[in-house]
Amino acid sequence: MPLVKIEDDFDLEKITDSGQCFRPSEISPGVFRFITLDHVIDMQKISDVEYKISCSTAEWDIIWSKYFDIQTNYAEIRKQIADFGANKPCGAYLNKAIEFSKGIRILRQDPFETLISFIISQRKNIPSIKKIVEELCDTYGGDIVAADGSTIKSFPKVDDLCKISAFELSRFSLGYRSAYIHDALQRVKGLSVALDDLYSSNDDDLMDTLKTIKGVGDKIAACVGLYAYHRFACVPIDVWIKKAIQDDFKGENVFVEFGSLAGVLQQYIFYYKRFGERALI
Repeated sequence: MPLVKIEDDFDLEKITDSGQCFRPSEISPGVFRFITLDHVIDMQKISDVEYKISCSTAEWDIIWSKYFDIQTNYAEIRKQIADFGANKPCGAYLNKAIEFSKGIRILRQDPFETLISFIISQRKNIPSIKKIVEELCDTYGGDIVAADGSTIKSFPKVDDLCKISAFELSRFSLGYRSAYIHDALQRVKGLSVALDDLYSSNDDDLMDTLKTIKGVGDKIAACVGLYAYHRFACVPIDVWIKKAIQDDFKGENVFVEFGSLAGVLQQYIFYYKRFGERALI
């Protein structure tokens, strides 16, 4: 298997568990699988900076280097967060969070998969979301052959999901989300929400357009903005981040103050709230 060097923050387990994508998994001890569009990669860390990859180096350069946002220096972002918190009461907390969460990167995901996945995510826990996403892929996705010879399923294409009714969608335990997904499908298919065009939109227009979809509010629009369109100023405010603002930042929304990289800070805080603080109990 080819090797790649990544000389920056990069932790396969933390990326997998970061809550920004619902298909990555650890398929065997230390080996992690990621899927995007019709591509799949298995990765394993073998030294501080070296990783085995199951694809060619050409595919790594074209597909996966972008997907993992290799061109962005996350160590530098952590330094900026530390500097930001240096003279603040929350500085010690920020340092704990970024140290614990070091290795997370913001993935550059497919907008359609991200949109549908986060509509599904409403009032669902992560295991439930993953289960529903995989059921949709198994039923409507195309075949991808992995390096080990196994066949896995891609996330369904817009046209494939548009062929099914809201009633058919309801059998995936989606409840009221079936209507939201059906509305998203009609808007994306009819191009009233042209996902490819949104790459060139500014952040406000991007969010406003996404929120024309039934059931898409500030949080889901921010998730799509951050995880698909790489808008680092987008900050999804979920129950974990609300709790951080209330309890750890004494009601101060430090994300607004931090500015253009606030989405990365949010991801570090989200991961630390879910896993770091629990480990300290």
